[in-house]
Amino acid sequence: MIICMSDILCVTNRSLCHEDFLQRIRKIAACQPKGIILREKDFSEEAYKALAENVMQICKQNDVPCILHSFIDAALLLGAEQIHLPLHILRGMEEEKKKQFRSIGASCHSVAEAQEAARLGCTYITAGHVFVTDCKKGLAPRGLAFLQEVVESVAIPVYAIGGIGSENAASVRKTGAAGICVMSGLMQCENVEEQMKKLEK
Repeated sequence: MIICMSDILCVTNRSLCHEDFLQRIRKIAACQPKGIILREKDFSEEAYKALAENVMQICKQNDVPCILHSFIDAALLLGAEQIHLPLHILRGMEEEKKKQFRSIGASCHSVAEAQEAARLGCTYITAGHVFVTDCKKGLAPRGLAFLQEVVESVAIPVYAIGGIGSENAASVRKTGAAGICVMSGLMQCENVEEQMKKLEK
């Protein structure tokens, strides 16, 4: 069983990466985050599966959970134990397939969605976007009050996402969130180890 003291989930986006993507994954995995969510939404299922095989191997070598995203059948073929889904995909997921994953997460943007995800069998959720982020250009952030409301509305861990960096991570943790999700900060930073230390509690 993997025991990790970190509360940071890395969410990938290879288009933000300024070096070889797998090399960046190696650097992140070496820092022992809570997990790496392989979220490459523009890939076909076949291309995603090929990339996921490599990322899962890197994660395994570093004892870091690899959480696949969206492609349920590819995840099952690869023997993945954890998956993260948009809510609309989770809604249509067969119960038999749910049983094959040790952990299921979903992306939520309201209290109602968080409660629905919990009812549908999620073991954790992400909630956001909390702060202004380039990933959601033009969309107003939902803020810390929203995050705290979500945290208090469900009995499963809630990970905050959206515009989270070293300057605001502490305020996020004060809401009772189980941890933080970081994409740009870990995909684009010059020194992954230094960035992780800044983000840690």
